Amino acid sequence: MQDQTPKWSLAIHGGAGSMRPDTMPEADRAPYLAGLEAALAAGTAVLAAGGSALDAVSAAVMVLEDDPHFNAGRGAVFTYHGTNELDAAIMDGATRKAGAVAGIGHTKNPVKLARAVMEHSPHVMLSGAGAEEFGREQGIEQVDPDWFATPERWRQLQELKARKLGWFDVDLKYGTVGAVARDAAGHLAAATSTGGLTGKRWGRIGDSPLIGAGTYADDRSCAVSATGAGEAFIRAGVAQEIGARIRLAGEDLQAAADAVLADARALGADSGGGDGGVIVVGADGRTAFAMTTPGMYRARADSDGLREVAIFGA
Repeated sequence: MQDQTPKWSLAIHGGAGSMRPDTMPEADRAPYLAGLEAALAAGTAVLAAGGSALDAVSAAVMVLEDDPHFNAGRGAVFTYHGTNELDAAIMDGATRKAGAVAGIGHTKNPVKLARAVMEHSPHVMLSGAGAEEFGREQGIEQVDPDWFATPERWRQLQELKARKLGWFDVDLKYGTVGAVARDAAGHLAAATSTGGLTGKRWGRIGDSPLIGAGTYADDRSCAVSATGAGEAFIRAGVAQEIGARIRLAGEDLQAAADAVLADARALGADSGGGDGGVIVVGADGRTAFAMTTPGMYRARADSDGLREVAIFGA
């Protein structure tokens, strides 16, 4: 833990899962590390210039949405019927205003649309065709659905169908991207974006776009972005619960995150799994990572010179 509290700080993640050093050669790690570095650079450039936490998390997440290695935006996984359904959320810790979108397939950067919902509509969450109609009205860039389709994600869908793997991706790759930040003015923000689960059906929506489950920010406590088994994370109210333990019980970031992830894991035992991870930034700018998976693509930096990029657990 740092001796001094930083003026600004940023933490990002690119999903949690079964990544291990013995099964992920260095050559395979390189594009993920490069993507994390690029996102970290985008977010820290905003904060170092005196920009807002909202702008920083938006910038970092958009970089990851445009990187096909991560399950968000261009690298989104396919549904059972061979389409891409994208979800995203953003929250301002100063005002507790939030915006979210779910089940969209034409907006290039879903987090940008989520922010527009927060800033330019009276609502918190929009979905499907209505969300994209709103996006067009706001002048947000739209793309052909082919933009999101990548050969590797298509291969993963065909493998899942051929192996009849069931409801969930048994490889335990919880593909989501997210960022949390504290700016020099002391305000917090969180953003999360995802392509969901490979082979998902019936318009399934996970925790990522749900305020209080996969995304939460409150200047009184912390900002959280989660990645994991969405059903369990929703039931546990992971992101808001971490904040509540910090604000009301006085727990530190790491203890709160670890306890809530343990709860989600226990809840998920009856529904296919409850593992995953979170990134957290506190009101004082300190950051924490927590996970119940072998690895999580993650990075963080702050104004005091902290800089860390990692994949595997301790």
